[in-house]
Amino acid sequence: MGRLFVVTLDGSIYSCKHCKTHLALSDDIISKAFHCRHGKAYLFDKVVNVTVGEKEERMMITGMHTVVDIFCVGCGSIVGWKYESAHEKGQKYKEGKFILERFKVLGPDGSMYVLGQEVQVGGSDDADDA
Repeated sequence: MGRLFVVTLDGSIYSCKHCKTHLALSDDIISKAFHCRHGKAYLFDKVVNVTVGEKEERMMITGMHTVVDIFCVGCGSIVGWKYESAHEKGQKYKEGKFILERFKVLGPDGSMYVLGQEVQVGGSDDADDA
């Protein structure tokens, strides 16, 4: 196995809840209106420090999509998925975009999404809406 190079981001950062590896900037959020099995999920234009799994067809609320799961390079935890292709014309905007599941990442203020609410695990007492 080769040497692991991890990208460090500056700014308002989402990171892996297990190992705190940087994953994405809040500036790269396209939408906060997504949902997954564990609650909220955010659509990002780009993420860093992830590896991808095998392509698979997945039926979602918005129709059939070809996706790959994405894993944190720091600890190997699954943190979301990437849309490879959308089968419906109205869903094509998702292609090449990433979903980070809020349940699996820390927000920019150190908050962790737990059972439908934000819980402070670090940082300041006044949490921004992550």
